[in-house]
Amino acid sequence: MAEGALPPRESGETLAEVLHRELEQGILKGELKPGDRLDEVEVAKRYGVSRTPVREAFRLLGANDLVDLRSRQGVIVRKIGVNTVIEMFQVLAELEGLCARLASRRMSPEQDAELGRIHERLKSSAAGSDVDEFDAINLAFHSLIHGAARNAYLAQETRRLRNRMAPYLRRVTYKPHRFRTTITEHQQIIDAIRAHDPDKADEVMRHHVSLLSEDLADFIAVYD
Repeated sequence: MAEGALPPRESGETLAEVLHRELEQGILKGELKPGDRLDEVEVAKRYGVSRTPVREAFRLLGANDLVDLRSRQGVIVRKIGVNTVIEMFQVLAELEGLCARLASRRMSPEQDAELGRIHERLKSSAAGSDVDEFDAINLAFHSLIHGAARNAYLAQETRRLRNRMAPYLRRVTYKPHRFRTTITEHQQIIDAIRAHDPDKADEVMRHHVSLLSEDLADFIAVYD
């Protein structure tokens, strides 16, 4: 790893929490890939910290199922078998569908307006090929719907699963040729939510998140 600087601490954050956030983002963005080994000494040197906060950051990553803590091999970015990932896509689709269903009944006017603004930003981003930018805006879209469902436990579990699956979601979902499809599907989700149609919102969201036909074939082809 090249040497780097940690981002500023947010209010009340410990050094370990800042380091955890930085490493988590590296995993979610695919900079740290499934199967990569995280070396305690190298991470401490890279960020100019002692090994104590590094160990705590690793523990937090393990608690979120992003790494495996192995006594002899050290810390390994979690790699999941293809069959398990496909099953996780199925569960995520159901959770996201439920979020959309509840949001269609509970979204506030302010959240509705913000959802529209996020969608416009996503459309502008789709004109380019910046996967990281598109990914971040897409996540904001889904996160708003999670919050609009007004079920804290559901939102927490949905986000937790999305985070665990992030490296795999990027392999298929966030490729430039998929941008236009995502925009169309997001508009269908918005329309269903604004129509206060929970069944339709659930259906279109599940379809949006599910690995179907060519997407499934593409995923299996690129999985290693």
